[in-house]
Amino acid sequence: MSNYKHWRLEKDAENIVWLGMDRAGNSVNSINDEVLDELNSLLQEIAAMSDAKGLIIWSAKPKGFVAGADVNAIAGLSNPAQAVDFIRKGQAVFSRLEALGIPTVAMIDGFCMGGGLELALACRYRVASDARDTRLGLPEVLLGIHPGWGGTVRLPRLIGGFAALSQVILTGAPLSASRAKQLGVVDDVVPVRQLRRACIRFVQNKPAPHKPGFLEALSNLVWVRPLLARVFRTQVAKKIRKEHYPAPFAVVDLWEKEGGAGERAYLKEADSVERLVSEGDTVKNLIRVFFLRERLKAFAKDTGFAAKHVHVIGAGVMGGDIAAWCALRGLRVTLQDTGSERIAPAIARAHALYRKKLKKPRPIQDAMDRLIPDPNGHGMAQADVIIEAVFENLEVKQNIMRQMEALARKDAILATNTSSIPLDEINQVMKHPERLVGIHFFNPVSRMELVEVVSSQQTSTSVANDACAFVNQIGRLPLPVKSSPGFLVNRVLMPYLMECMQLLEEGFSGESIDEAAKAFGMMMGPVEMADTVGMDVCLAVAENLTGHFGGTVPAKLRQMVAQGKLGRKSGEGFYRYRDGRPVRGKASCTPEQQREIAERLVLRMVNESTACLREGVVADADLLDAGMIFATGFAPFRGGPMHYAQSCGEERLSALFTELSARFGERFQREALVVKPETVSE
Repeated sequence: MSNYKHWRLEKDAENIVWLGMDRAGNSVNSINDEVLDELNSLLQEIAAMSDAKGLIIWSAKPKGFVAGADVNAIAGLSNPAQAVDFIRKGQAVFSRLEALGIPTVAMIDGFCMGGGLELALACRYRVASDARDTRLGLPEVLLGIHPGWGGTVRLPRLIGGFAALSQVILTGAPLSASRAKQLGVVDDVVPVRQLRRACIRFVQNKPAPHKPGFLEALSNLVWVRPLLARVFRTQVAKKIRKEHYPAPFAVVDLWEKEGGAGERAYLKEADSVERLVSEGDTVKNLIRVFFLRERLKAFAKDTGFAAKHVHVIGAGVMGGDIAAWCALRGLRVTLQDTGSERIAPAIARAHALYRKKLKKPRPIQDAMDRLIPDPNGHGMAQADVIIEAVFENLEVKQNIMRQMEALARKDAILATNTSSIPLDEINQVMKHPERLVGIHFFNPVSRMELVEVVSSQQTSTSVANDACAFVNQIGRLPLPVKSSPGFLVNRVLMPYLMECMQLLEEGFSGESIDEAAKAFGMMMGPVEMADTVGMDVCLAVAENLTGHFGGTVPAKLRQMVAQGKLGRKSGEGFYRYRDGRPVRGKASCTPEQQREIAERLVLRMVNESTACLREGVVADADLLDAGMIFATGFAPFRGGPMHYAQSCGEERLSALFTELSARFGERFQREALVVKPETVSE
């Protein structure tokens, strides 16, 4: 058989052709021009095999099926015309696969995402393994586009438009193998050991391909689509704004008009992606965010550290939720506090989390069994990672460090979850300060992806690397930062929140301030964010930062803490909360006021970001942007505070600072250094 760079072609004794994808020079499979060209040639070769009984496409990599289109290739396209050529080439090759006159099967084990799923959809059958890491999805909306290799055509045709959009395309979220089977995305789910045999059975038995049921098929009808499209637009608009993220709205428009039928639908799919690529910087910035995520993941690659047992000291909101998350991710966790009654609420919250995430009784019970109340701290001596997560008090934390150092194994990671106290102050009581590292989670732990890995001047490099590996192990993104007051995220976030307090004191409503921030692109407004973080935490961080950098803590903040109005966790902060949701009134400010509110909030963040870069709190502007996007929801489509500052241009940025400093004083005095972000690459 012919030799190819990225594919393995074999024919077995039963004349079944096995086509294995093995992208050269890459640890996982992804699709670029060269891969498509070879696949096109291979399909012509296979079509000419008169004795071929069927084709099974599989991955020759040890991990995953196909991750999707090569994002580097997409990012490297210099103009929309090149993007359209790439899309139409993929469409043509996958149509050739679909048109083969023999049974075709995609054998899926591990991730099958984006263009990988579109490749599988072009096959007559799809068989997936029941492995935990088998996930199928079309995440293109997260990059500011939508499927372009036939996904918007074949998936609605396969499972109905309603399910295709609501469960897969609009969410961008991956499906488990079992859920994919329920929807009809895959035809069978089997244990890994039976995967090859199951694929062979489909070739031999040639069952009728899956078709949507009666109700599912109704959603594709021309008179039904406009009704459902209105529902989709309404639901999407509750989460995002069209002017910020047009891709989900574009795919709804596309499906409403074309319905996933006919050759015209493929042409319109390509045209729609071309418009998304050519209009504005959203796609470029979201691809940049993708690479920022990959860069953070790479910090965990320099060590073989893998924890089995985590011990958490402090069963409050943060400590309890850190413990719950670690147990959810498969680790044995012991949770310590001064008494069982203080641990019980954390166990109850963990059970609620597991019911939401795991759904089935057995996995829920398994996770609960891994989370062990430990009021006497017996688990400390056996743990691989020990995390202190008590309230922000230096003396208390130092006392805990003495205990940790005395009882812990010599190779255990000793970590603090402090949100603002410099490690060089905490480690003063330690015999081996090089062992202490900050592993700083954000609230809510189950939703916030970023974790700051904080190094003091004395923290060992190997300890910091192991901490990054641990963070990655529990499914979070590690960001290395230097120990300084507030570290990176809280340091940059606090001026933003303090400006919010100032705006409240000036008479603007919380609703108006939050609406202005969301109109700019923030995922959450600063008023709701303060409530979510907690007024007590905000006060502790504000006191710490003003003690180091000057300034005053707003009296309103102290007053609210004194009154027990701590935010979401107490049921009332700036907003009242009902069933965990804020009860809001209507925003009431003019467009000009809304613009000014956003400028004041964001420029405070830009200024503090610049100071952090100058002081070396984080290595570069790209990592700073990553931290603020993944920890605070800074408008991803704008690329982060420093990228946004660069996009404003020096003249406009300088004029804004000059105007605001003249009106509001020295807090808008521009920091001297604005660093141009580096080009992010994989």
